[in-house]
This record gives sequence, structure tokens and C-alpha cells, in this order.
Amino acid sequence: MLGGCCWVLVQGAENLGYNWQWNRVPRYLIKSTADGWQAGLLLQGLWLTLKITAGSLLLSLLIGLLAALMRLSTSPMAKGIAWGYLETIRNTPLLIQIFIIYFVFAPILDLGRFSSAVLALSLFEGAYASEIIRAGILSIPLGQWESSASLGLRIAQTYRFIILPQALRQMIPPLTSQGVSLIKDSALVSTIAIYDLTMQGQQIVAETFLTFEIWFTVAAIYLAVTSLLSLLVRYLERILAVY
Repeated sequence: MLGGCCWVLVQGAENLGYNWQWNRVPRYLIKSTADGWQAGLLLQGLWLTLKITAGSLLLSLLIGLLAALMRLSTSPMAKGIAWGYLETIRNTPLLIQIFIIYFVFAPILDLGRFSSAVLALSLFEGAYASEIIRAGILSIPLGQWESSASLGLRIAQTYRFIILPQALRQMIPPLTSQGVSLIKDSALVSTIAIYDLTMQGQQIVAETFLTFEIWFTVAAIYLAVTSLLSLLVRYLERILAVY
């Protein structure tokens, strides 16, 4: 199947009269300078993508935990705020959310491009993470709550010492999978002129016209990163299954 796909792509390029120039691609991955070997534009973009992803993942987990606890609270106001946040985020496109945060809220809050991208991705992924966390909490048997109450533990102590440690086992695999989705969603931050992997690819294509070579390389880099994370998810699932 892989060979068939490659053959179709090669034939399509030949029908377009495209001249393959793969020999020009390596310099955009790694290059030799007077100071030694340095990362090329694509690897520089990948590093920025990973930084945005890491920051967004941490912040989205905090937002998701807060939203999940608000959904599970007895306060009608907290439930209403959490419900409004979830419905707004999940029912609007991520691209529109990035534009709104960057062009509307960023000037008010004095946020740069990087901070705006992290905030937009965190709010978007946090909405989905909150449902994963809430499902993990609800999976804990009622007897655990009753035992905590019989010991005189407060709600915060119950969550910290009893509920969340047990729920974490159920939450880690889907949350890690959500991190894989976050890497792919981060490609949209290129629309606000952040030179991540996708934006670097666009710039190189515009300068060199190596359309197929660069985009195939960018796709391969995304595939390699997400595949490694997917292997991590499977490893975590096997480890957690033992315990």
C-alpha cells in the first residue's frame, strides 16, 4: 500500500512536469557552518512547535482540571461557567479562537504571538481534557467517597489523597493521546506568523518552490513525533494495566 501511494505521487508529479530536487532538502534540516553543525530551518521550527505544545499541554491540564471540578461541584454558578466554557470552545473552530485571542484579547492583555498561541491551544485542549478528567473522577466507586467522609477528610483532601491518584490511572492514556492531537493542532498557529514547523515549511516553499519535497518532509517530521508519542501511550497502557 505504501509503495502504491508513493508510485501515485511520483506519477502525479511527473504528469505535472515536476523536477524532484531532494538533494536540496537536507540543508533545511541540518547545516554545516564555521561554528559547526547547526539545526536548519525545519528543525528550528520543530523546536518551537515542541515548546508551544509543551506549554499548552501543561496549561490545558490545569484548565481541564479546574473545569472538571467546577462541573462536579454543587455550585450552580460554577457548573454554569464550566458548561458555558465547554460549549463555546467545543462548538467553535480552533482557527477562529486563535484569531479572536490574538487580534482581540492579546492587545488588551499585552500578549505576544507565542503567549497568544499557547493560550488559544490551552483553552481549546483544556475543554477536551476536562471531560477526560471528569470521566476519570466519576469512574471511582462511591465507596471511596464514603470512606473519605468517614475519615473526616475535607473535599480538597479527598480529591488530593484518594480520588485523583486513583483516577490518574484511567486518565493518563487518553490525556497522552490528547497531547498527540495537540501537536497536530499546533500547526494552525502559523496563521498568526509564528515560525513553527508549518510556517517554516511555507517560507521555504515560497523561496525555493520545492513544494512536494518540503511538505513531504514536514509531514514526515510530524508523523515521527506523533508516532513516538503514540508508542508512549501504548507503553503507559501496558504499565498501568499491570498495576
